[in-house]
Amino acid sequence: MGRTSDAKERLLDAALDLIWERSYGVVTIDAICEKAGVKKGSFYYFFESKAELAVAALDLNWTECGKPKWDRTFSCSLPPLERLRVFLQDIHDAQAKIKQEHGKVLGCPCFSIGSETSFQDEPVLAKAQEILQQQIRYFESSIRDAQAEGLVPAGDASLKAKCLFALFEGSLAQARIQNDLEVLRILPQAGMELLGVKTTPVTA
Repeated sequence: MGRTSDAKERLLDAALDLIWERSYGVVTIDAICEKAGVKKGSFYYFFESKAELAVAALDLNWTECGKPKWDRTFSCSLPPLERLRVFLQDIHDAQAKIKQEHGKVLGCPCFSIGSETSFQDEPVLAKAQEILQQQIRYFESSIRDAQAEGLVPAGDASLKAKCLFALFEGSLAQARIQNDLEVLRILPQAGMELLGVKTTPVTA
């Protein structure tokens, strides 16, 4: 049982790495099996298709890695604007580590895979949409708390959260396309300005 469980985990890890680094469309089941060190027959023991594997990989990455980190950063025990600032500040450092490991900026796996599969595999798109919507709610909760404390101007918190999330994901996408981390340095300041919070300009 230990070997069987390990094979499934390796397939999940390999799928996310390859699809994130390359693209969902070009990565084959053969390539995933080769990277995982798993025979193709074993692949079909666990998954019926590449789409099913991709959904499982996204879900596992979110529940075991992404969500715990978001829960810590957006803890209600922290001031609302601090939650947002810390999150936006950490994006640059996190992507810098990824670039050091992979040789390039990879951005957000869920956003990258979701945008690519918008007209391909509906189950993969649905899982990406589900995760991204959960992430937006972290933003909205913090914005509502900041509005309640008079730190952010009144208005549609849901709309503000979507706009801030678009800035965050758009900046990650731009950093990936240009393979340049510099666009991520101004995220904290840009995010606060978008919300109407006075900030001190970033200096070189």
